[in-house]
Amino acid sequence: MKPFEQQSLSKRLHLDVPLCFGLLVLCGLGLMVLYSAGGEDLGIIIRQATRMGVAFVFMFLVAQLPPAVIERWSLWLFIAGIATLVTVLWVGHVGKGAQRWLDLGFFRFQPSELMKLSVPMVVAWYLANKTLPPNIGNIIIVGLMIIIPVALIAKQPDLGTSLLVATAGLSVLFIAGIRWKIILIFGALCSMCAPILWYFMHDYQKRRVLTLFNPEQDPLGAGYHIIQSMIAVGSGGIYGKGWLNGTQSHLEFLPERSTDFIFAVYCEEFGLMGVLLLLCIYLFIIARGLYIAANAQQTYGKLLAAALTLTFFVYIFVNMGMVIGQLPVVGVPLPLISHGGTSMVTLMVAFGILMSIHTHRRILSS
Repeated sequence: MKPFEQQSLSKRLHLDVPLCFGLLVLCGLGLMVLYSAGGEDLGIIIRQATRMGVAFVFMFLVAQLPPAVIERWSLWLFIAGIATLVTVLWVGHVGKGAQRWLDLGFFRFQPSELMKLSVPMVVAWYLANKTLPPNIGNIIIVGLMIIIPVALIAKQPDLGTSLLVATAGLSVLFIAGIRWKIILIFGALCSMCAPILWYFMHDYQKRRVLTLFNPEQDPLGAGYHIIQSMIAVGSGGIYGKGWLNGTQSHLEFLPERSTDFIFAVYCEEFGLMGVLLLLCIYLFIIARGLYIAANAQQTYGKLLAAALTLTFFVYIFVNMGMVIGQLPVVGVPLPLISHGGTSMVTLMVAFGILMSIHTHRRILSS
């Protein structure tokens, strides 16, 4: 181990330079797109930049924690998350027809965001000391760890977040080497349960699924978002209309243009070439995350780093698929581009965990 004085500044601060670089570039691009999507309002940029600063502080603080500490906290964080989800169902703040927030007076907290981290953390914690690939008994226990928070979140209702939490937990199982036979059986069971799930879905959720297949059926109602989004994406062409020149967003045809559908604004203004640039930035961050997972020293670190990276990819895939009309509208923001604070802090905490896993490993092995 090198003396502290001989270590680089990034090692002392437990920051991974390539990952930090990718995140900073992505956040800078996000502010530029948001300025256009928000109607050239400096206020929204200042608020978003402030949230980014807070999120980076959380990332830095989490990066200082050794992976062993994070592993020890995994179960307690999961239990606290379950407790807050139950509390939300009793006394949660209601907004836009959903009961998802706890009003603490000075700010509102959305416990489901906590589960995006705590579910993969607790699954990785449980499987870390088990024989891999996991046997049926361990898979059942992990399934319960995933189903309980997913059911509580879906009850709010928040189908989009519940699916993301389920994906985060299941990704740990996949990375742990679950057999393909079990995956196929699970897929078949999910297909068989789809009619039952449809029965329990709310009317607006059913409309979202049906709109996916035929948005023109209700062009001024349920299909309006998708139709306007696809118009914006297609009108961008190869090189786009140019920054601040998007007509769908500036003429206010495109709903939720600064949040869930900001990718449509980006496509219209920067075109296919701009989309390829954005995908390259995302790919760089994902590749770095997978590199950190592959080089982690402990099983817990490998499972958690790979699962968090895969979850980040799912965020991107779902949002872009939703915007281009290939997936139902489920309210998933585009990571570090869409306007918002809670999801950004959650993502940056996840990247702080990645940096903790990698930088503490490098110090131990130096």
